[in-house]
Amino acid sequence: MDRQMYHYATVSKALQELNDKGYTTDFNLEEERIKTNFEDFEIEHIYRYEGESDPGDEATVYGIKEKSGEKGVFVVSPGAFSEDGAAKVLLDMSIKGRAEQQ
Repeated sequence: MDRQMYHYATVSKALQELNDKGYTTDFNLEEERIKTNFEDFEIEHIYRYEGESDPGDEATVYGIKEKSGEKGVFVVSPGAFSEDGAAKVLLDMSIKGRAEQQ
């Protein structure tokens, strides 16, 4: 499935819209599951929010689906991509997905 990029005014609005689309699991609470079973997940939506005046307001919201059909979100702050966690796994997955689409 092609990933969709949405532009919302706030991260809260993005989370609400994704929730309305069935992305109800908070995968931030299940980070280890993503790290150890990343091949079971597909990124369906990516939303990047950049705060106008405060860099601390920056975030990336992923709408992801597990192969069983479970849908949820994972919210990442910019610094988290450098860590060895689920945020880095999702970033790598999104880069790989873009390369495969070309």
